[in-house]
Amino acid sequence: MNPKTATPSMPPRTAEDNIAYIRQMLGELRSIANNDGADMLRYLIEMAYVEAGDIQSGVRPLSVRGHRDAPIDMAFQSPRKVKF
Repeated sequence: MNPKTATPSMPPRTAEDNIAYIRQMLGELRSIANNDGADMLRYLIEMAYVEAGDIQSGVRPLSVRGHRDAPIDMAFQSPRKVKF
């Protein structure tokens, strides 16, 4: 028996193509998780699916780096002695 080796398709080239591909795969994974009753996994995949859709439509940026709030310069002061 000579099994055929599957030739993997080339991954998309642009960020937009990558996001579209990821969203498509997430949709398929969501269906599998739903069919198997993996509710939490389905929920997390759904959140990633929604995020990918938001990026595609321009609602969210591709990366949040550089868009984060600056950290607050505040020292931690304990009201009493802390034991570790």
